[in-house]
Amino acid sequence: MTSQRMSATYVLMCVRAFYLDLAQWAVDEPERWEPWAVRCPITAAEISTTKLEKQQKARMDQRTRERLPVLPALVAAADRRLKEATVRLKAVTSVPAGSRFTVLGQTYTKARSSTWADPNRTTTVYPEQGKRIDLRMSENRAFWAWAAIEVLRHTGIRIEELLELSHHSIVQYKLPTTGEIVPLLQIAPSKTDEERMLLVTPELADVLSAIVSRVRGNGGAIPLVASYDPMEKIWNPPMPLLFQWSSNGENRSLSPALVRAALNQTLEGSDLTDNTGQPLKIQPHDFRRIFITDAILNGLPPHIAQVIAGHRSIATTMGYYTVYPEKVIEGHRAFMARRRGLRPSEEYRVPTSEEWDSFLGHFERRKLSLGICGRAFGTDCIHEHACVRCSMLRVDPRERPRLEEIRDNLIDRIAEAEREGWLGEVDGLSVSLAAAEGKLTQLEAEQTRSSAVVHLGLPSFSDIAARSTDAR
Repeated sequence: MTSQRMSATYVLMCVRAFYLDLAQWAVDEPERWEPWAVRCPITAAEISTTKLEKQQKARMDQRTRERLPVLPALVAAADRRLKEATVRLKAVTSVPAGSRFTVLGQTYTKARSSTWADPNRTTTVYPEQGKRIDLRMSENRAFWAWAAIEVLRHTGIRIEELLELSHHSIVQYKLPTTGEIVPLLQIAPSKTDEERMLLVTPELADVLSAIVSRVRGNGGAIPLVASYDPMEKIWNPPMPLLFQWSSNGENRSLSPALVRAALNQTLEGSDLTDNTGQPLKIQPHDFRRIFITDAILNGLPPHIAQVIAGHRSIATTMGYYTVYPEKVIEGHRAFMARRRGLRPSEEYRVPTSEEWDSFLGHFERRKLSLGICGRAFGTDCIHEHACVRCSMLRVDPRERPRLEEIRDNLIDRIAEAEREGWLGEVDGLSVSLAAAEGKLTQLEAEQTRSSAVVHLGLPSFSDIAARSTDAR
């Protein structure tokens, strides 16, 4: 079986853009590009993004529904992995080189050779089974995976904004009313070129404090590190970035690939699965969707979530928001409860026998010689029972001869009224005649529509048969 690639429309858009570029180049340099300017074989209808956007929204909503319930388990797994890595690192630094030690139920042999001046400072070990491991590197990855998960889930920022956080991003604001000091996190302009401030919660403050304590140098200051911007293709000036680490004695900023690799290692040790039973995969941007969905579900107004997320349009924010089926059910029940509360209580009493008989009698009185009357219960006839003129009359196709008889009778009466000079009768009868002819036209249209046969066609074998080859 074959399935359409999710990026098929994107490929078609690239091809169409190339043909349009050729046409523009032919206008600018006809002597060079005019022979190549031809009609694009891909029409605009073939790259319509309406259906593609709906499919993408459905996939993103499904991702959020799968990952939001397991977020506490992922956070617990990242915290447990960091604590275990810290215990292993402390154990390896407390034993001499070449010795065997056991920690957390596993036995390791500390390496003898090292690039360090002091051989005992090495953190490379050999487990009883498997390849050698650098426990310091493992603890580094565990810490930054934990830090990235905590900051992303508490702020909902993008990964590029995460890696651009610096020591200068942590600012204080004094409330003018109470004088209370409130910590804020300044998010540098990224995708929308708009700077925004986020409130630092106590949980986020603990994470930022742990990051600052880790990256500080011997003098207490955070080292200045130059980072590369893959979007702008430029090197940013040195800044006291929070997400940095020391590699081979040099301080470097963390890359998006490194954060994703550390996140994947945490997922591998969490044993989390999706709805198909496969190992769960989480991207840094999934935390952004989870943050917005969880905030709105817990009562945060969407326009406030838009400001926090840094979206220019609230439609973008609502695109990140995933509506759960139980949320729809609860909302509908609440609406019904409010509507019942606004309606008079006497409408919910048990009807009397007379009221029930009147209600059933209404449907009996709707039966007419030409069909049935469609007016609602408790409403009066607006045409004073001149049913041929009424738009609520539903003519029974079996009563067509009776309707034709009424039409012919109206024609004869109009002719008689014109002979006798009864002009008032002519006007009234003409209105009834036009209504009767309109009812006959509706019957003809319904009969034509019900008797028409639509040929859907049958696909040929070449259209439905899959073509495959074993040729290499």
